[in-house]
Amino acid sequence: MKYSYQYPASQYTRSNTHYTSTNYTPSHYSSSSYSPSYYNATKYSPTTLHHTPSYYTPPAYTPAYKPTSTSTAVYSKPSRQSSSHQTSVQLTPTVTLKPARAVRFTNDVVFQDLVRHSELEQIGRFMRARKVRLDTIFHSGMAALHEAVLSGNLECVKLLIKYGADVHQRDENGWTPLHMACSDGYPEIARYLLSLGASVEAENENGEKPADLIDPDCKDLLKLFETGCV
Repeated sequence: MKYSYQYPASQYTRSNTHYTSTNYTPSHYSSSSYSPSYYNATKYSPTTLHHTPSYYTPPAYTPAYKPTSTSTAVYSKPSRQSSSHQTSVQLTPTVTLKPARAVRFTNDVVFQDLVRHSELEQIGRFMRARKVRLDTIFHSGMAALHEAVLSGNLECVKLLIKYGADVHQRDENGWTPLHMACSDGYPEIARYLLSLGASVEAENENGEKPADLIDPDCKDLLKLFETGCV
C-alpha cells in the first residue's frame, strides 16, 4: 500500500529513491501516472491524508417495465344498454302472482246495500228476478223496508211497498217502519205510511208507540199526529 494512516505524513519515509524526503510531495504524482476517475484532484490533499470524492450524480432510474398507453383494463365498464339488459334479466326476480280470490256476497247482503244507497234500478232488477224476499231480516236486525225508511228516500220506500213490502213489518226489536220514521224525523215517509194504514198503536218491545219516539223539535211530525189525520 501507498500510505499508512496510522502515522502522519511527516513521519512516513520510504526507502525508495523517489521518496527521500520525510514530507510527501504530491508533484511526483501526475495526472498521467495516477489519476483515479472517481477522485477530483483539486479535492485530494495528501498532506492531510484526506480525500474528497467528486460529486456523484446517479442517473435517473428508469424502470424496466413501462406500461404502454394503449393498454386496456380487463374489466371495462359495460355500456348502458348491456347494463340495463343484465339488470332486467338477472337482477329482477320473476314473481308469479296468483289470481285474487273472488269475494262473493249473498243476495241478501247485496240487496241490503242497494236499499241503503237507494239504487232503485238495481232494486227493481232484484225484485223482478226474485232473488230476495222482502220479509227477510238482515244481519242488521231489520228488514228491507226498515232500511229504506232509515235512508230517508221516500221513492225507495214506495218501490219496496209496490213489490209487496209489509208496512206492518217488525224488526228484531218489534219496531215497525212507522216507528223508524217517527224516531228519525221523516214526516213525509210517516205520512205516506199512515196513508197506507200503518198502525199508530203498534208497540215495540219497550212498549213504545210511534208517537212516543217523536223528537219534540220535529214540529211537522207532532202536528201530523195532533190533527187527527191518523
